[in-house]
Amino acid sequence: MINYQPFWETLKASGESTYSLIHDYSISSATIDRLRKDKPLSTITIDDLCHILNCQVGEIAAYIPPDPETKENDIFLKHRSLPRTRE
Repeated sequence: MINYQPFWETLKASGESTYSLIHDYSISSATIDRLRKDKPLSTITIDDLCHILNCQVGEIAAYIPPDPETKENDIFLKHRSLPRTRE
């Protein structure tokens, strides 16, 4: 799962705000909502945020691996046709 918690920390440290992203940089309020809800973003949007905030991708998003003990992991792998890792 992609998590955008690093974005909020980077935003706070930058001196920018969601208001300035929307009004000064034309980032849509829908994009801000997607960040709040950890919904998918395009790489173009991530690139724009990195440019605005002068940061690296890892300062916008973090990958949280699925818990291998849950059925969600099996469903994910079937839907994405990813190879299972060996233990």
